[in-house]
Amino acid sequence: MDTVSQSPLILITGGGRGVGAATARLAAAQGYDVAMSFVSNESAALAVAADIKASGRRALAMRADSADPEQVSQLFEAIDREFGRIDVLVNNAAIIAQQSRLEDLEFERMQRIFAVNSIGPMLCAQQAAKRMSWRRKGRGGSVINISSASARLGSPNEYVDYAASKGAVETFTTGFAKEVARDGIRVNCIRPGHIYTEMHASGGEPGRVDRVKDSIPMGRGGQPEEVARAILWLASAEASFITGAFLDVTGGK
Repeated sequence: MDTVSQSPLILITGGGRGVGAATARLAAAQGYDVAMSFVSNESAALAVAADIKASGRRALAMRADSADPEQVSQLFEAIDREFGRIDVLVNNAAIIAQQSRLEDLEFERMQRIFAVNSIGPMLCAQQAAKRMSWRRKGRGGSVINISSASARLGSPNEYVDYAASKGAVETFTTGFAKEVARDGIRVNCIRPGHIYTEMHASGGEPGRVDRVKDSIPMGRGGQPEEVARAILWLASAEASFITGAFLDVTGGK
């Protein structure tokens, strides 16, 4: 497009449901135009996009598997065409699989979980940095990686592979934050705890948060909107001197 959009643009991977959808809606309320990727649930992503447009902001919902470098490139090219800018990247897309002990995990499952959860954020961050970096005549920006309290806790007997993939995201956050700190890009990480989202059904236990909530010091699970507020605070100028930081949204666990 010829003119650069005046509103800041936030890209949320996996924006169709859960924390991603809550972040998309709150970002629109805060004045962002919103781009989001989805893989399988098109109707959910389009419903979020419709809400964003109804609030007076611009929205783009695009199918893109963040583990596929070609699809990631196409996503960012579409953002270039539609908005002419990107200010915030939220690396939210992630997958989980059936609860299992490590010795029973299939190799293909491990590969897919690391491809989406660990490599995907790096592929998206590459594209974002090329557009945000002062060295490349960008205007700077903010990258928020979504990890999980499981990176600290390990998720034994349930999701050791998922927890390990989030541990990789955290080390990536630390290194990338230092690498681009003088290019005008802040890189931070959110660790959600037990949040009421549909993700638990993918692990085979839709009611998991209610089962484990007594292990949470605050005695309850979190809502997606509570994670979204933390994401958008870190993305904002309110957090202007914060990079390479980890913010737990876990109710104290």
